[in-house]
Amino acid sequence: MGQNTDKNSSPMRWGVTITIWTFILSVLVSLVSQTIFNSVQSFIVALCVLLIIVITGILFDMIGIAAAAADEVPILAKAAKKTPGAREALYIIRNADRFSNFCNDVVGDISGIVSGVLSALLVLRLFGSNFIAQNPTVSIVATGFVSAVTVGGKALGKTVAITHAAEIVLLFARFLTKIEAVLPGKVFFRNALPPKRK
Repeated sequence: MGQNTDKNSSPMRWGVTITIWTFILSVLVSLVSQTIFNSVQSFIVALCVLLIIVITGILFDMIGIAAAAADEVPILAKAAKKTPGAREALYIIRNADRFSNFCNDVVGDISGIVSGVLSALLVLRLFGSNFIAQNPTVSIVATGFVSAVTVGGKALGKTVAITHAAEIVLLFARFLTKIEAVLPGKVFFRNALPPKRK
């Protein structure tokens, strides 16, 4: 009975955890990006900040899809050869539901919301400088450009993610292990040796 209760409560626990993390990350990303955005006066620099947020969302969307699409067989072969990051990549694949949820829904959605807010701020800044009053089509073009880059980038990312899923997951696992190496404890791979499937 206890085991069934644990299994049933695990999705609920994950849902609560990811909700809290989404709130914290959303506030932090919004605060940092808007602070940087408002502190720069150059239109080009502000646009670069916006594009960085958009590209971040595209990359994490690609990683989330790769985690769900990757086949663990080639990763198992690399893990047997003790290839750096292979053990962690295997852990990602076997927990693809949670990694995909974090990458696609948390980081991806936060990036989309923040980029929308920054786009609005950019247009308002141009309004304040009377630039849009003299060039009214700029706001329409700017909004269309950001939307096109987001949708087009995600479309391309999905194709790459499905085609090179295992390689992307392995690269992402190596990146996370490098971050984890400088942290005081295990954050991403507390159980990096998942049990063998029967």
